[in-house]
Amino acid sequence: MLTQVVLLHNLYIHMTRTADFLVIGSGIAGLSFALKAAKHGKVLIVTKSNEDESNTKYAQGGVAVVVDKKEDSFEKHIEDTLIAGDGLCDKKVVEIVVEEGPARIREIIDYGTNFDKTNEGFYDLAKEGGHSEYRVLHYKDITGWEIERSLLDQIHLNPNIVILTHYFAVDLITQHHLGEFVDKSSNDINCYGIYALNTLNGMVEKILSKVTVMASGGAGHIYSITTNPTIATGDGVAMVYRAKGKVRNMEFIQFHPTALYNPGEYPSFLISEAVRGFGGILKRTNGQEFMQEYDERKSLAPRDIVARAIDAEIKKSGEDYVYLDIRHRSKKDILAHFPNIYAKCLEIGIDMTKDMIPVAPACHYMCGGVMVGHSGRSSIRRLYACGECSSTGLHGSNRLASNSLLEALVFAHRIYKDALNVFNDAVIPDNIPQWDEHGVQLSNEDILVTHNVREMQKLMSDYVGIVRSDFRLERAMRRLGLLYEETEEFYKRTKISVKLCELRNLLQVSYIVVKSAMLRKESRGLHYTTDYPIHADGQHDTVF
Repeated sequence: MLTQVVLLHNLYIHMTRTADFLVIGSGIAGLSFALKAAKHGKVLIVTKSNEDESNTKYAQGGVAVVVDKKEDSFEKHIEDTLIAGDGLCDKKVVEIVVEEGPARIREIIDYGTNFDKTNEGFYDLAKEGGHSEYRVLHYKDITGWEIERSLLDQIHLNPNIVILTHYFAVDLITQHHLGEFVDKSSNDINCYGIYALNTLNGMVEKILSKVTVMASGGAGHIYSITTNPTIATGDGVAMVYRAKGKVRNMEFIQFHPTALYNPGEYPSFLISEAVRGFGGILKRTNGQEFMQEYDERKSLAPRDIVARAIDAEIKKSGEDYVYLDIRHRSKKDILAHFPNIYAKCLEIGIDMTKDMIPVAPACHYMCGGVMVGHSGRSSIRRLYACGECSSTGLHGSNRLASNSLLEALVFAHRIYKDALNVFNDAVIPDNIPQWDEHGVQLSNEDILVTHNVREMQKLMSDYVGIVRSDFRLERAMRRLGLLYEETEEFYKRTKISVKLCELRNLLQVSYIVVKSAMLRKESRGLHYTTDYPIHADGQHDTVF
């Protein structure tokens, strides 16, 4: 009997899964790609939590797209995006996303996604910070949830798609695992799939694929205050970086200006930008409006400007928050547009129809990521990246509100079209080894992981936040170096776990963020440093 158990255990350890298309992540980017790729082969989606747990699910405000062509235009949306990106957008990519966006939105509407409409039957378009026109489609204040719902409904109907939940992608498989040398200068690195940890039984499986799409989301948890769900630990960027793929512009971390100030709650609850688009006014704790002192667009200025303004007001006042005032709008309208925000505020004793909402900035979105071209190809062959983990060139140094969901849909489609050619010619080597756990042992020192996560988040928040300096960045780099070395040594001799892998990825991403920030000797977009407070000529992308 014991022999049978051992044999079964060994068989499971050496289990190999194969797919034509492998998708890492189950947000809008991964799901929309999967639905299209499934027409041509077997699709396997790997997600480390439940199938609906992603940053997409928590996107409240909506998706920006030109709908009303009488008042709006592609040219206006392009210009707004370029202005927000502060000189670092790839204009061609901006044009691609804006102009191809309407067709992609029509697809998800056909899938069953609902967007709010007026009594006259027209789409109820919202306006958010940095937008010159009303162009944000939304579903109450749970737009991301609604899109995720409709995509998953379609996924469940498709026999060619399998979702593996509670599988943690550990590392990309490349020729490095076949004993070949690769480094950042290699231009022929190939991706053959991933090693993934089945979190229900602790076994690491080999998953091979002809095409791999990284759609793993953001890295909000490098900071101690974030609006991101706990799964946002930068896994995709870290995996690609370790596999010697290129990442870009990681210094540009967007802090959402208005997270609900509720000490002890983690992650922070987001007060959508749509509340300001609906007329919400930022005020000091004494009730005075202040944004006119920072930008002529007042509370509807782009996020980088508003976040820095609130940060400055908090530091001047000594308070931990400012107020967002929407009391002048009717209760009926507030409940119709923001039912979940209203309910959340009410939970902590705030009636937003009668009370001002205490808010403070929180880490929200990663504008850098895996560097990709116009078809979503990374620098590693057969590996694409899409969604928040990617750097397409759309956002530049600051993301325009509600552009992210549109980008994910457009690039998922472009990847699909390009991947068909790659898929047809792809060959997977037959000698890829199984995961090697030789010499590792179970650990009872989980406190090391917990402590290092907290220390990393604290130093990133204190030294690499909304306002930076060379002194702070150098201090952060030294401390991160020690944490990284300590964690790598622990990783090499310890049986892996999700928490240990997440720590490793968080440290990897934090290191890249700091290194990128140290190279940018200017202030631009989301990167503001007191040592170089103005734009500098000749500043370009930071690529590692």
